[in-house]
Amino acid sequence: MDFFPVFLDLENRNCLVVGGGKVAARKVSLLLRAGANVEVVAPQLCDEMKRLVSNDKVSHQARKFEEPDVDGKVLVIAGTDQQDVNRSVSELAKARNVPVNVVDQPELCSFIVPSVIDRSPVQVAVSTGGASPVLARLLRARLESYVPAAYGRLARLVESFRDKVKQRFASVDQRRQFWENVLQGEVAELLFAGRDETARDYLQKALEESEDEPHPVGEVYLVGAGPGDPDLLTFRALRLLQMADVVVYDRLVAPPILDLVRREAERIYVGKERDRHTLSQENINQLLVRLAKEGKRVVRLKGGDPFIFGRGGEEISTLMENGVTFQVVPGITAASGCASYSGIPLTHRDYAQSVVFVTGHLQDGSVDLNWKALAHPNQTIVFYMGLHGVGVVSRELVRHGLPATTPVALVQQGTTQNQRVVITDLAGLEATVKNEQIKPPTIIIVGEVVELHEKLSWFNPLPGANPRPFGGTPHV
Repeated sequence: MDFFPVFLDLENRNCLVVGGGKVAARKVSLLLRAGANVEVVAPQLCDEMKRLVSNDKVSHQARKFEEPDVDGKVLVIAGTDQQDVNRSVSELAKARNVPVNVVDQPELCSFIVPSVIDRSPVQVAVSTGGASPVLARLLRARLESYVPAAYGRLARLVESFRDKVKQRFASVDQRRQFWENVLQGEVAELLFAGRDETARDYLQKALEESEDEPHPVGEVYLVGAGPGDPDLLTFRALRLLQMADVVVYDRLVAPPILDLVRREAERIYVGKERDRHTLSQENINQLLVRLAKEGKRVVRLKGGDPFIFGRGGEEISTLMENGVTFQVVPGITAASGCASYSGIPLTHRDYAQSVVFVTGHLQDGSVDLNWKALAHPNQTIVFYMGLHGVGVVSRELVRHGLPATTPVALVQQGTTQNQRVVITDLAGLEATVKNEQIKPPTIIIVGEVVELHEKLSWFNPLPGANPRPFGGTPHV
């Protein structure tokens, strides 16, 4: 995080704007909307600034900037076209520990003015840390359509009931549960429809009829986190991550996806590596049951899809036996995501008419597969969790009929900015894994479709990205 996001209370507080042009005028306008008292220092003013100076909360000093101008100010903005003046304002403000912004010169700033979606008292600020104000404005424009103006009225309605709700419910958790029901229910919908008074009546009724000691009903959501890119999450997955009281997550869940979890939610790591489990599967199953019976909303977050080598079936079986309500939210499985981001179509009418997903090791750690069924021409094989058994994989596939020259792709941390694709063949697979130091999470794709990688590759991760393990200690 390059800048710490913060909202300042500037009501009736003294601020300084140096500059009299259109850029400075826009900053004065924003400060006035926040209720600030603004002093403008500039020898000349543009027409827009002249209109603003007519406001009784704006004073104008028709001269060049001087050092004492900074004294007594809580915030300073420089918006001139003179580099020496801007630098002087920045240095003097910083020397006095006064927050300063120099327009379009982030290296001189101690704070950034974000693009703002104003639904007062609801405000959403978007910033690129000065890297691209235009991009920030484009993001703001996109978000505008997702934040109706009615959210401001909804916030004011909630504010008017805060004290009543505090008196009714003793604990923070009880109050949060009440407000989440209100804000996702009929009260909010009535207000969005313009029926403000009816919404207020419904809110009053909901408060009067609510239990003094509400007993929340726990639920478990098995959510597929996909292969790594947070943009591949489903809308439902994102919504549940924002609602969860507890998130129980695996080693293969990418850090950027965990960043989307509600900040107050408890996070429990249950990552499993080969021969080293934080919790056994049976203990994970019982943990989910216990948390749900405590009345918590639990997201069981799994890399890829919960029902494709994700042990989801075992977990919901235990939930059903214990009468725990649950939902399953599918995710993009690693085979599909990693192959797509590598430019490798899993099926292609000229190369492969079928695709098989197999796990590289069984529960007892062995690699015991139906090699005869796998070693078919015109078929793509995708191995999950197969790095430790690549020697067995290559030998058995060749022994059962596949040419030793059959191409193989190793896709490490697929779909992320750390994605790495290494191409080899069955004969060189084991040596390549060792020599290239391939680490989990890695998908192994075997078949003629791998030949299309060079031609169809489209995803270019950022150069110099530093690999971030998805959890635990990587192993082969």
